[in-house]
Amino acid sequence: MQHDVDGWYNELCESVRGQVHSRGESGFQIRSQIFNGNITCSAKAVACPLDAHDVSSILKICNKYSLSPSVKAGGFGTAGWAVNGDIIVDLSSLLDIHIAAPLSDTSPDYVSISDMPVPSTKGKSTSAPPNTLKRARPDDPDAPPYENPARKQRNYDHASPALATFLNGPPLPPSLLGEEPRSLPQDIRHAPAMRLRQLSDESSTSSGSASGSSVVASSSGETHLTSPDMGASPGKTSDPFGYMDTSSEPASRLPLNASADPFGYMSSPLPSPGSSLFSSAPSWAPPPPPSAPPISLPSSSSSAPTPTSDPALTSPLHRASQITHLAHAVPIHPHAYVTFGAGVLQKDLDAFTHAHPLPGRSVNDVPVTVPYHVPSAAHPVGSSIMILGGFGFLSRLHGLSVDNVVEMEVVLADGSIIVASQDTHPDLWWALRGAGPAFGIVTRYKAKAYPVPVVFAGNLIYRFHRPTAPSLIRHFRDCIKSAPRTLYANLLLTAGPATLDSLIVIQLCFLGPRSRGLEFLHAIESWEGEPCLLNEVCEKAFVDQQDSVAQVLRARDNIPAGRNWFIRSALISSLPDDIINKTVLQFADTPIGCTWLFELAGGAITDVSDTCIPPTRREATWTVASLHQWDLEIDDPRCRVSAENWINKTLSPVSLGGSFPSFLGRHEPAARTISCYGDSWPRLAELKRRYDSQNMFRNSFWPLGEGGVHIDPEMHEPASPVIGPPTGHILGSA
Repeated sequence: MQHDVDGWYNELCESVRGQVHSRGESGFQIRSQIFNGNITCSAKAVACPLDAHDVSSILKICNKYSLSPSVKAGGFGTAGWAVNGDIIVDLSSLLDIHIAAPLSDTSPDYVSISDMPVPSTKGKSTSAPPNTLKRARPDDPDAPPYENPARKQRNYDHASPALATFLNGPPLPPSLLGEEPRSLPQDIRHAPAMRLRQLSDESSTSSGSASGSSVVASSSGETHLTSPDMGASPGKTSDPFGYMDTSSEPASRLPLNASADPFGYMSSPLPSPGSSLFSSAPSWAPPPPPSAPPISLPSSSSSAPTPTSDPALTSPLHRASQITHLAHAVPIHPHAYVTFGAGVLQKDLDAFTHAHPLPGRSVNDVPVTVPYHVPSAAHPVGSSIMILGGFGFLSRLHGLSVDNVVEMEVVLADGSIIVASQDTHPDLWWALRGAGPAFGIVTRYKAKAYPVPVVFAGNLIYRFHRPTAPSLIRHFRDCIKSAPRTLYANLLLTAGPATLDSLIVIQLCFLGPRSRGLEFLHAIESWEGEPCLLNEVCEKAFVDQQDSVAQVLRARDNIPAGRNWFIRSALISSLPDDIINKTVLQFADTPIGCTWLFELAGGAITDVSDTCIPPTRREATWTVASLHQWDLEIDDPRCRVSAENWINKTLSPVSLGGSFPSFLGRHEPAARTISCYGDSWPRLAELKRRYDSQNMFRNSFWPLGEGGVHIDPEMHEPASPVIGPPTGHILGSA
């Protein structure tokens, strides 16, 4: 790429203190990557700002030379907006993190971002210094190596050793209920008349349960391995999965002792007869908060931080001791405040706050420490979740991510830098929390974090069979319909990998100790329609649970970034039996790599009304999503059409319109994007005209073009790469 010496690129290099990479440089290639590989990036340069002043310089250059920016805020990206501008603004160098207890006798009870030092000046000043940093190029021997922070966090097996053992184990035996093996995605260029799998006949030998191996954590806290009766003596100690192996060699598995539950001694008796399943949990009233020194993680302009070592990687005895310590901890502060840069991934944020707990006390008044966490989606997500919704394990108790932000440092379309809050720029503040990417570039957040001493959480896994799946989903629905806000629950229908085709995964996360959460586990596991293949619900640190969804979706090191990703989501008012039945039949015909998700919503989400996500969307009983991934070289329409049909047709009778904005995916029609905001849309459109009349932030979900005309999604997003000529193969198992 040739640059005019007096042109925008030279000015960009001189104005931005962070690194700048032009197209063609290796640094550009690395920093323009996103998780969805089905994206063609046409950007001309990547700029890596070190603070809001750098971002301001970038936007002023974009205004001067009629260039468009796009923002890469640490997330994986599915629609491709992050790399669709002329200049990619890569925020991954904005890495400051700071946690502090609330202040006493002040309102607000926190230090404003305006009064905190600019991160890149190491706390010496509140204004940015002049440009004195060298622009490092990839071929510069003094330039630090860069690694995409998302790639550094791809292993999630530590979240649950028991689940890792199960997922890496041998294939499940053939179904005895007539369920055909799920098909792999197929290239339609090889199979234009590809036959969709037909409903199989029910086996005459079906009895409502299937043969198969099980790993079960009983209510006593012990982990059990079970297998079908194959004539072996009960005391036999050989491989319990040997009956699955048709060869003379034993099946290869991870060590089974990796799944042993170290918390068995915490067992408590079953609830007494007549006890209420959803009885109110005892609450605590925090005393006036004493002062506590803030804790900070300094920023680094050279590279992303190495993720903090997770406690799940330590010895089981150490973890058991730590969980016992946390289970009896009582927080002193009802909340804390975390200030962090827009380049901080949620996984790093959770690791930091877990590693820097605040003072608490035990039941015996012995000083202890308690970890605090910002409500967010489960890993892996970037900071933009804080301005697009953010639904996760803490949301039913504390609200969405957008509900817990108290301040943002924002660079507006004209390059001006402001700190927005409820008391400053109230109109913009309303819009930023739910539609933020269309109104500015957020560089720093201050958000509430809440004490989470321990959670009772984990997975129950069953085999997916069409005859029994509806019964299990109905049972799950009925068990949690009156659940307290302290209980999060989801159910996933997950198709693949081929060796474990197909599964129903129920995830529970009770925000409290095992003694108070056990009754909810008992309710779910009382279903007897199928044997449970794995039950590893136990007490754990919240930071472990945050990795659980990614672990189930198998986002492991051997599944690289650069695959096709397709997401559709909806908010629904109820989950009637006929919708369940249709869902099961449709899911049975999806190819490997498809996951459908039901998450219980409600709770504290309904308490907030002062954001652009309207009450009509917040009142949803369930949020549902289809998450499909497949190999980039495969063109199988089922991977997209099955998601569209389920979300837009099957669920339409109970749909409330749209989804939470954080679930917007690739090629969303303008009308569907607008429906996410319901009655808030007219006000949003008016504020957009006021704050970004030239649509500087067009590379976002914003679906309107010049004159307020709806933009066709194919024109709104980057193109997909052209799939090469057929290679004569069908995608193999991951």
